Amino acid sequence: MTKGVGGSTAVIELAKLTSQRDQAVAIGLDEYQHRIDKVCAVMLATGIDALYLDATTSLRYFTGLQCYASERLHGAIISARGEVRYVVPAFEQQKILASLVVEGDFVLWEEHEDPTAAVASAAMKFAPQARCQLAIDSQTPFYTASRLQTFDVNLVISNAEELIASCRRIKSSAELALLTQAKAISLRVQQAVAKILRPGIDTREVQSFIDKAHIACGMDGRSTFKIVLFGEATAYPHGVPYPQQLAENDMVLIDIGGTVHGYNSDITRSYVLGEANARQREIWELEQNAQLAAFNAAQVGAPCSAPDLAARAVIEAAGFGPGYQVPGLPHRTGHGVGLDIHEHPYMVKGNDLPLEPGMCFSIEPMICSYGEFGVRLEDHAYITAGGPKWFTEPSRSMDDPL
Repeated sequence: MTKGVGGSTAVIELAKLTSQRDQAVAIGLDEYQHRIDKVCAVMLATGIDALYLDATTSLRYFTGLQCYASERLHGAIISARGEVRYVVPAFEQQKILASLVVEGDFVLWEEHEDPTAAVASAAMKFAPQARCQLAIDSQTPFYTASRLQTFDVNLVISNAEELIASCRRIKSSAELALLTQAKAISLRVQQAVAKILRPGIDTREVQSFIDKAHIACGMDGRSTFKIVLFGEATAYPHGVPYPQQLAENDMVLIDIGGTVHGYNSDITRSYVLGEANARQREIWELEQNAQLAAFNAAQVGAPCSAPDLAARAVIEAAGFGPGYQVPGLPHRTGHGVGLDIHEHPYMVKGNDLPLEPGMCFSIEPMICSYGEFGVRLEDHAYITAGGPKWFTEPSRSMDDPL
């Protein structure tokens, strides 16, 4: 029998969980100001007059303001001199004021007005000359981005993806602490989930438990995602659109995440309920070796492609693949993580960006065999001056995976 799998109930395991939220400290005003100062320095060095942030996680990253995309534009413009102007519906101003962290002026628009005109007008006021170089958040809706280019020939639009990523991909000590706490919680939930498994349990029952467990442990709310797969369905990286029932000796794959003050966890565990057969054990141990190879390749100065190439080399040497072919590893080995569950930097072939201290990313070189099963071991690592470090300890063995 696999250690830590089965033998308990949801009621018993939920009763064991306690909130760990008081161990996490939210990002403070000083750090938000430091982020603004950093992006402004890059803007001044590259000739950008202003940065537009739509209702995305980048708005939260630089200002602390959390808004959600809708048909009503909410955003902010940051000038290269550090001035902040919030562009919001007039009737929402009081609500925004109540949650404001970084002070700034307001540019208000009424229901019958075009809010992109308000953005364009506000941006032009930040231009030291008649011409304004405005970098816009790459997650800005196309409608807004395209409309901005029509208001003034002197408003020059560019993509702010690299400008923003250059700030966000290097995590501060405060961010590392929040990420550490979020991942510790999800690992604890993984351990609790494994204990409630039994033959016949439905994936929907497990998903419901995951939500309750994350809340009990002090996450911001319910799980941000919860992939629960049994048997042959484990071969599909992002799940299948139907529920499954667990059978004895099935492969189990559980991929879960939540947030602590907005910062994401994302941990996957694979194991067998009962006794693993030789094929299951072979693939699981190959996956473990690939994950370790990727981790060891993540050294300071190495390109972000190095972990992917290292993991793929292990998998291909065992006769799988090649490349993205299945049976094998059909996707990149890792993604950055922070306020977004997937963000820069990406551990993928062709990414020559050097790894730097403060970068955080997943290591999850999944092995898929359609019609059979799949194994994914996912933990996250961060780069220090001395090399990579795990946020959570990886699975120890097929028989002791948690």
